[in-house]
Amino acid sequence: MSILDNVYNYYEKLVLEELAKQMEGQEPDEDFLTDAVCVALNHLPARYFRHGVDMAFYLSSDEFLKMQEEVVGAVAKAVTYVKEGHRD
Repeated sequence: MSILDNVYNYYEKLVLEELAKQMEGQEPDEDFLTDAVCVALNHLPARYFRHGVDMAFYLSSDEFLKMQEEVVGAVAKAVTYVKEGHRD
């Protein structure tokens, strides 16, 4: 087991949840979804944690709302980018 098995980027969860919302009613393939997640995450800062409770304890509600707003924008831009065929 690696130490990295216990370290997570909080934005990954937020991006996956937001992508599901933005893709509701559509049926994109797994490659599209994977590319969109990667593009979105590359435009967001990393916010690492070890235990979910760590984020709940150290994150203010204002910070969380700001993170969500950033995620909505990053996912929307990523979806557009991937739809336009930039899948390299």
